[in-house]
Amino acid sequence: MNEHPISNLMTETMAKIKEMVDVDTIIGTPITTADGTTVIPVSKVTFGFASGGSDFASKHTQPGAPLAFGGGGGAGVTVSPVCFLIISRDGSANILGINAQAATTVDRLVEMIPGAINKVSSFVEGYKGKANAPQADETEADE
Repeated sequence: MNEHPISNLMTETMAKIKEMVDVDTIIGTPITTADGTTVIPVSKVTFGFASGGSDFASKHTQPGAPLAFGGGGGAGVTVSPVCFLIISRDGSANILGINAQAATTVDRLVEMIPGAINKVSSFVEGYKGKANAPQADETEADE
């Protein structure tokens, strides 16, 4: 059986979307500054896709002839900057967020992750420092 025209329509539309949106759209090309700092832009990409069609008989179609086909497809893409990943010369990394209002609860949670990780890391480092330091009361009690 011959391939239906809607299949070709959908395949072509998806191929065009694939050309527009690739990994370089989401994680941008790294930019290295004169002092050795690397800045990597990070974006949020949203896209929608629709395709449809219909088979119908035309006025002049002979009985038993294949039906005529009419169809169309379309897509829309939105690219929104989210943050910049900054890697300094010494290898430390920071995230510089872009101050856009979060639209959903999930977006707000994602925005909070870098700050939460930094707080947990500093808490753990502080706890390790206290655990390894000798206590003044313990040294006096041993004497």
